[in-house]
Amino acid sequence: MKHIIFIVILTIASTISAQSIFEASRNGNLEKVKALYVLDKKAINASDSKGFTPLILSVYNNQPKVVAFLLEKKTNIDAKDASGNTALMGVCFKGYTNIAKTLIENGADVNQQNYNGATALIYASTFGHTEIVEYLLANKADKNLKDNRGNTALKHATMQGNTEVITLLK
Repeated sequence: MKHIIFIVILTIASTISAQSIFEASRNGNLEKVKALYVLDKKAINASDSKGFTPLILSVYNNQPKVVAFLLEKKTNIDAKDASGNTALMGVCFKGYTNIAKTLIENGADVNQQNYNGATALIYASTFGHTEIVEYLLANKADKNLKDNRGNTALKHATMQGNTEVITLLK
């Protein structure tokens, strides 16, 4: 009986930590993320109903301290959400240059494609994040990759009129 109770408590604790780590990651509550990690080390790679992981949420909400902790603990840096987007794609969409650099320096796949074929370079080019485009290119991002509509990063930059990015991609 004690064994069953222990399993139930562990299951409840694991569920609580998985749910709580999403909120803590989104809000930049590093101390809570650390405490939840101690409680359940697997929580850093959990995903919610949209496929968002703690890393994806912390990146998307500009929480560099949480990102650093998760990377230190070897979270899955290239995990994909329900649309196939990675943390690097999210930060390239949002334009958080320092976090983009941190992810790339920690081994994020710069040529990963989501379910629509978009890459981090396509996102950074579309939204005119020139410094991120430069860093991606310096780290072997393939400017010739096409999305499912056949558009490259250059085509997206051109459609948006992002002249600095167009110059970099030519």
